[in-house]
Amino acid sequence: MQETPRPAQDNRRPFVLVTGLSGAGRATALKALEDMGYVAVDNVPLPLLGDLMRSTAGSPGELAAPLAFGVDTRTFGFDPHDLVRRVQELRLRADIAARLLFLDCDTEALRRRYTESRRPHPLAPDRPVTDAIGEERKQIGWLRDSADVVIDTSALAPHEFKQLLGGHFALGRGAGTRLAVMSFSYRRGLPREADLVFDVRFLRNPHYVPELKPLTGRDPRVAAFVAADGGYRPFIESLRALIAPLLPRFDAEGKAYLTIAVGCTGGRHRSVAVAEDLAGWLRDTGRSVTLSHRDAEAAGEAVGAG
Repeated sequence: MQETPRPAQDNRRPFVLVTGLSGAGRATALKALEDMGYVAVDNVPLPLLGDLMRSTAGSPGELAAPLAFGVDTRTFGFDPHDLVRRVQELRLRADIAARLLFLDCDTEALRRRYTESRRPHPLAPDRPVTDAIGEERKQIGWLRDSADVVIDTSALAPHEFKQLLGGHFALGRGAGTRLAVMSFSYRRGLPREADLVFDVRFLRNPHYVPELKPLTGRDPRVAAFVAADGGYRPFIESLRALIAPLLPRFDAEGKAYLTIAVGCTGGRHRSVAVAEDLAGWLRDTGRSVTLSHRDAEAAGEAVGAG
């Protein structure tokens, strides 16, 4: 196998500017980044960013501390155009690896979060929260186009959110794109964090085999049943042939994290078996891979699951 080229070690100071819709998870993101080793600062007026970067740079000759800076519409003097300008300037500096993280979320999920927390929306404390969410989208929704990383937190559990953040922003990781492989149920919707999605509903469904129905694709009996399908081997070989040449290109582009999602009807049998196979192959090539099965247990009783 041809050795995959790796990018050179990046010695620039990591800097993550976290913004997005109010209620989409900025505080959670900053806490996760702090746990990774960043100096995390939230809700400081944007004009003070330069002072903050200098004050946390350390002594001459020392490595400057990685910095995460949270800002959104509730921040005093917030100006989204000024935010983009500052990020663009930082991206041009040779000593800083600056990235803009934008956190998005469905209106209904945001409404539910504000209702459960009983907190008013910062843009409209005396109006319906959905009005405030719509107004905020008009003000800053276009920032998505300038972001290096966009994460939609609508359906993410806290541990899934932190896993995504770790994939994109973890410190001290080896060179090269980190990979996440996941299985999912089409019935429960496409995973919004996925970069590449593959549909395996064409494979024979173990759900209709009584002794296999209560199991998942992690069970060797289910995996063997799926692999025995005449279309399985050509598909998995074609999938590997498709992915293999993409990875060095992602490395060269500096992409930190790539999520590959495999889906079937119920997310319990076929997609799980294929995701397990794919993750094992990627690990054998020397890649850093996390593996998760979003709907494997929740789909157990669904009609036609698999």
